[in-house]
Amino acid sequence: MARQSRQSSGTGIYHVMMRGINHQNIFEEQEDYSQFLTTLDVMAPSYAPDGTPSGRNYVLYAYCLMTNHIHLLIREREDTVGMAIKRIASSYVYYYNRKYSRDGHLFRERFKSESVNDMAYFVTLLRYIHQNPVKAGMVGEVKDYEFSSWNEYTDKNSTLFPVCDTRTVLNRIPYSELSDLVNEPLSDDVSCLDIEAASKGRPSDDQVMWLIKEKLVRQTAVLSSICQMRLKGQC
Repeated sequence: MARQSRQSSGTGIYHVMMRGINHQNIFEEQEDYSQFLTTLDVMAPSYAPDGTPSGRNYVLYAYCLMTNHIHLLIREREDTVGMAIKRIASSYVYYYNRKYSRDGHLFRERFKSESVNDMAYFVTLLRYIHQNPVKAGMVGEVKDYEFSSWNEYTDKNSTLFPVCDTRTVLNRIPYSELSDLVNEPLSDDVSCLDIEAASKGRPSDDQVMWLIKEKLVRQTAVLSSICQMRLKGQC
């Protein structure tokens, strides 16, 4: 069956989802998240033939980096959305493959996207993208997740890689109103490009990875406590 062409956005804004091939993790440790944010930052400016900055290839309004997939709220500028994602993915895959001594694809070949043609859906996506880690059971509140753009909206100065155009959004929606909306859980009926609905009662890949990490941290703490007690002759 032939692939369907992407639906064009009248505003140039798209919700993009990139997922690891065969459910593979895209990020293994903190450095990987930082590298992807660096990539988003470096690939955004465009340059004239003489090397001087000449504009933007794309503008980001929101992102959320999950263990094995990524959400972006992105606007086309000098690049099409397809070209922008190709640049971003190619750069990060080069880094990832070199670091982990691997070859081949990291992302599914064809990313998913949907057009954003009105402000109401734009706001819905801002909420959905930032609520992803909460919905996955990884954190209790939106503000607790380290690898989303909500940190840029709350305090841009504290963000290592401020890559989003928060000013344009906050000029349309006051921060207090946006904060209330982002922290108000969306209905479960709102899926917004869910790649695949998780089976009822079955944890997602991100939940499983988060639980494993938490368990390892607890086990390490227990072993450390036992070792200290033995050194002190308490057991």
